[in-house]
Amino acid sequence: MNETAKRARATIDLAAVRSNVRALRERAPRAELMAVVKSDGYGHGAVRCARAAREAGASWLGTALPEEAFALRAAGDTGRLLCWLWTPGGPWRKAVEQDIDVGVSGLWALREVIAAARSCGRTARVQLKADTGLGRNGCQPADWPELTAAARAAELDGTLRVTGIWSHFACADEPGHPSIAAQLTVFAEVLAVSEAAGLRPEVRHIANTPALLTLPEAHFDLVRAGIGIYGISPSPEVGTSADLGLRPAMTLEASLASVKRVPGGHGVSYGHHYTTPGETTLALVPLGYADGIPRHASGTGPVLVAGKLRTVAGRIAMDQFVVDLGGDSAQPGDRAVLFGPGDGGEPTAEDWAGAAGTIGYEIVTRIGSRVPRVHADSDAAHAAEGGAHAVERNGTSVETAVTGGTA
Repeated sequence: MNETAKRARATIDLAAVRSNVRALRERAPRAELMAVVKSDGYGHGAVRCARAAREAGASWLGTALPEEAFALRAAGDTGRLLCWLWTPGGPWRKAVEQDIDVGVSGLWALREVIAAARSCGRTARVQLKADTGLGRNGCQPADWPELTAAARAAELDGTLRVTGIWSHFACADEPGHPSIAAQLTVFAEVLAVSEAAGLRPEVRHIANTPALLTLPEAHFDLVRAGIGIYGISPSPEVGTSADLGLRPAMTLEASLASVKRVPGGHGVSYGHHYTTPGETTLALVPLGYADGIPRHASGTGPVLVAGKLRTVAGRIAMDQFVVDLGGDSAQPGDRAVLFGPGDGGEPTAEDWAGAAGTIGYEIVTRIGSRVPRVHADSDAAHAAEGGAHAVERNGTSVETAVTGGTA
């Protein structure tokens, strides 16, 4: 094992990513699929997961920040790529030069894209976003006619091409919520206004992972799969990963740093919120909130140690936490599994989300840069074709030996 992965590691099964993309494509067979790889692939490693998603048939990639999109281009991705979170003065010209589709939610952004396209003499690829009810980014319906008219004028002079019209749901992870139908109605209205303005986009899209799974009427030309491609359910209301035919791709584990016997009545960690009920064995897991382990899961977070599910004993500290093994034994260096697919009895990211009072998205995206990503492939044949898997840390890959299964 690489030195950087001895303390702790997040192993990413790229075969699971490919399997999840294929499963999601089957749910929306008439639409193209965008694999959203923002926030370093939801903590899984954007470049490697993007490649796996492409291999499984994702025709688009999506990022929030321009820097995320540029990193994919630098890594060799030349396919369709949408980047949507921009601020004034952003690197529009670089995006235009790299054929990145840019999200535009207002006239200020459209004007900056037009200026960038003219400065470099290239046609910008623009996707206009409508606020159909989420209340975040996106153009309000009242302002939509002005935005679409301005975009069409720029199309006619060859400055840009409107490649997409899109929006985003507020409550698709709550099936049956009244806002869903309301947003679809507004989306139909903005599409009609766009068509009347003369715009003929390549793709119309509003469906995120939960809408992809539960709302076939929202699939249109393209669906955006985010958390689903990493094998995590968007919400309990939609179903568990297993219910949805998805496999969690990340396994987070660490090597025990200490194992010792202590007497009854011994306080554990800051504040002594846990006191040993009798003589017992304490094991130290060298991960803490600096690594992204939620402090809110103190006393509730589940961990598989010495063949059994345990619960975090006492407060999670910056770099470490303790589990009480009771009468069981373990050795320093033994494996502690915080979460994974669940097949080996280990907890899942969704279990940690429940323990911390949050969502699975936050559990995987918050795992920090001190924890190396080890990309493996449980499809042994595919792994052999690749020749190696990588340990990624702080954006750097270090090639290591091929393995079938997790490292």
